[in-house]
Amino acid sequence: MEGIAGTIVNGINAVDAAIWGWPMIALLLGTHLLMTVCTGGIQRKIGKAIRLSVTPDPDSEGEVSQFGALATALASTIGTGNIIGVGTAIVLGGPGAVLWCWLTGVFGIATKYAESLIAVKYRVKTSDGRMQGGAMYALERGLNMKWLGLIFAFLAAFASFGIGCATQVNAIATVCEANLGIPVWPIGLIVAAFTALIIFGGIKSIARVCEKLVPFMALFYCVGCIVILGINRDFLLPALRTIFTLAFQPGAAAGGLVGGGIMVALHYGVARGLFSNESGMGSAPIAAAAAQTRNPVRQALVSSTGTFWDTVVVCAITGLVLVTSIMKNPEIDMAAAGNGGVLTTLAFDQIPYLGPVILVLGIILFAFSTVLGWAYYGERCVEYCLGPKALIPYRLLYVAVAAIAPIVALDLVWTIADILNALMAIPNLIAVILLIPVIRRETKKYLSDLDAKSEDEIPTIDG
Repeated sequence: MEGIAGTIVNGINAVDAAIWGWPMIALLLGTHLLMTVCTGGIQRKIGKAIRLSVTPDPDSEGEVSQFGALATALASTIGTGNIIGVGTAIVLGGPGAVLWCWLTGVFGIATKYAESLIAVKYRVKTSDGRMQGGAMYALERGLNMKWLGLIFAFLAAFASFGIGCATQVNAIATVCEANLGIPVWPIGLIVAAFTALIIFGGIKSIARVCEKLVPFMALFYCVGCIVILGINRDFLLPALRTIFTLAFQPGAAAGGLVGGGIMVALHYGVARGLFSNESGMGSAPIAAAAAQTRNPVRQALVSSTGTFWDTVVVCAITGLVLVTSIMKNPEIDMAAAGNGGVLTTLAFDQIPYLGPVILVLGIILFAFSTVLGWAYYGERCVEYCLGPKALIPYRLLYVAVAAIAPIVALDLVWTIADILNALMAIPNLIAVILLIPVIRRETKKYLSDLDAKSEDEIPTIDG
């Protein structure tokens, strides 16, 4: 039986490696570039989008504020990948991977904009007044492909238990045990209790918590990074030169840093960037569809800032922290070989006394916020497949998974969830690409009004 089980595990791992290989990278990055062209470089509106994200639109239909929807989406995207994932990219792909990770975020803004636009445009209002949308509704109502919408919802619902819940709670328990000496099993019960308290209140409860939690955790982490950059200030410019140089050519730099050339840096940088910001996955638009907004384009602009904050800001600053730390302390590279988590830990150890606290608290908050964000994604997808009657059983099962996650082996669970997460992207990108005419039409109409009128005079775009 062990031989059969080993064969199955190896097979699943092989599928995971294949699906997250060059074809998926090409599909996602290619879509990012295509949507950048089709939206006329929507990234140029990022300043306006940031202002809109903190400008309420209370008279419009929706369950939560635009910022509440954005915070819920950011809760699931700003996660441990921003802390450990960037370190892994540097260890495997060299410092040049930081540049490709950053560029993935820059171009990914356009895809996040596009997928959020169609999610809001084709959203529906339930009999009890809730707003629901996402790739599944865009496929059903925009393309008459409900069967593909069901596939997307099925994949996302199952992925939520693994990548959104079990692996995140396990990360919390592991870091608490390693740094605080707390046994893992009580951590699962505590996280499960807090999760139940929040998610049983629905999107309004989740959004209220995320509105407070996400800005605090991101600012807390970034302040820690800025302190480290201050400590490493003499290496900041050399680090930037190294990142740009090793993104395109093999070579070595101070601190034992080695670049394997453009293909190696591109592969790991793009892969970690795509995994971190989830642009093209179709998850964040589910939260965007619940926002109070007068038209799809307004919320799409707000949602696009999620990729900006996640990758263009947080991942970039993490990359600079790690590269400057290695250059200042050459022994870090040797100690951290093959382990991005160790690399990040050693970088934060440079802050006396508070460094480990900042890192531990950051991982806990990032992971818990991901649990909350994915709970909402999962229940919307379950409701799409099975109806409202399935919501309570789903929430109970989600809480149960959180409770047992610290005491079960999750390697296989993570791998399966990773596969499902990648497969989600395929039907979502089909919707985005086939609805390009709609995206271009709505974008042109709204942005022309935006240039000519004040925000209050912009009309609602008919859905």
